[in-house]
Amino acid sequence: MTADDYLSGELTSDIRHEYVDGEVYAMAGAGEAHNLIALNVASFLRSHARGGPCRVFISDMKLHVATWKAFYYPDVMVVCDPDDAQTYYKQSPSLVVEVLSPSTESIDRREKMLAYRTLPSLREYLLIAQDKRQLELYRRADDGDWLVAVRAETGAVQLDSVNASLALDEVYEDVNLGTAEVHG
Repeated sequence: MTADDYLSGELTSDIRHEYVDGEVYAMAGAGEAHNLIALNVASFLRSHARGGPCRVFISDMKLHVATWKAFYYPDVMVVCDPDDAQTYYKQSPSLVVEVLSPSTESIDRREKMLAYRTLPSLREYLLIAQDKRQLELYRRADDGDWLVAVRAETGAVQLDSVNASLALDEVYEDVNLGTAEVHG
């Protein structure tokens, strides 16, 4: 399938699909914990970005990774580039956030992490556990290397890409970790 055919199909599809080098993959629905975590992060980022040059997008906005010939649906992304003006997908995020689940964790940690790192605009990639209080922040250093910071149970991560401090308490507000989904 061509990228143009994929994009046209997504406009009318009842199901979201990700696209990687001609292959299309249906997206599973998310459960309560996943949804609340993504909403908490998006709400925090939106409130922080209000009035500034950055825009916050949730899971219905595609991210185009040209070097991988791919379109993904990140849980949350922040785009600060005013020239990234496509209506149905973005290409230059500063921050990408994925909420991990058993069915997607290996893809988020390997395939997507490698793909996202090819985006020159990307400064940070945040992975959030939904079965325990843990954040992993991957940050591009000035020399191009990627550094990781892990926060568990308490504390916060500094998101330099948006100049904000995101506390675990905000991420996990109203989330019952005892009922985190096995799938989704």
